[in-house]
Amino acid sequence: MKGYSIPRTETGLSSLVPSPPWHYVGDFLVVDYWADPDAVRSILPEGLEPHEDTGRCAAVFADWQSCSETGDELLDPVRSHYKEFFIVANAMLGEEEVTTCPFIWVDQDFALVRGWIQGFPKKLGEVWMTRTYGLGGPADPGLRAGARHGATCSARGREIADMTLTIDGVSEDGPKHNAPPIVNVRHFPRLAAGRHDEPQVHELVRAVSRDRIASTVYEGEATLNIHEARGEEHHLLAPVEVGRGYRFTFAYTVDDLETVKELT
Repeated sequence: MKGYSIPRTETGLSSLVPSPPWHYVGDFLVVDYWADPDAVRSILPEGLEPHEDTGRCAAVFADWQSCSETGDELLDPVRSHYKEFFIVANAMLGEEEVTTCPFIWVDQDFALVRGWIQGFPKKLGEVWMTRTYGLGGPADPGLRAGARHGATCSARGREIADMTLTIDGVSEDGPKHNAPPIVNVRHFPRLAAGRHDEPQVHELVRAVSRDRIASTVYEGEATLNIHEARGEEHHLLAPVEVGRGYRFTFAYTVDDLETVKELT
């Protein structure tokens, strides 16, 4: 049987997630903000310590296109397009500044499972973002001063988050709160009777990427709302202060993952 992920077959063509490398390009809307410091401490996994600026977080919306090495997914866009929303919190790994992602929603199954493989706790949701096409006109806000962009996320018919950005110019530094490397927990439970509290995989991992390319970053005044929803806990990281918002395009490749620590 062949295939990087299930279902595995004689040819491997049915695998939900193809073999790495995985190539990505996407449009981003990011809001730097601060949550309650105690709430941030409560979501930090074992192995990470609070950042000096403990409440520092970022809300990230992304509209992605991705493919494997053959690029075949680009000719069948339903297998390459997806959108997601996630929150990152700043933390410390020893003396190193890092981020961690406690909550994330995505709208495609292959991206959900690929995220689990990488240590992102993805759930299914519905994400929408303002697009720009470089043509101007009433339906294209563009990237000029005064241009307005927005994004929303819902899941199970309930509001999760929404944001807006009003661009006022080019950013010199870009977003800061999601800039440090991301460190997450890969967790796969065990079903064997009597061993449910012994996960099959439980490890702290650092995301590894290469061939990173970024566009000009635009910034401006932002709004951010994080909504309480039944069966969710992301509202613990609701903003107590909202910083700047950013719009840019970013590309990179993933074919590696670093295990930082095996967790108990």
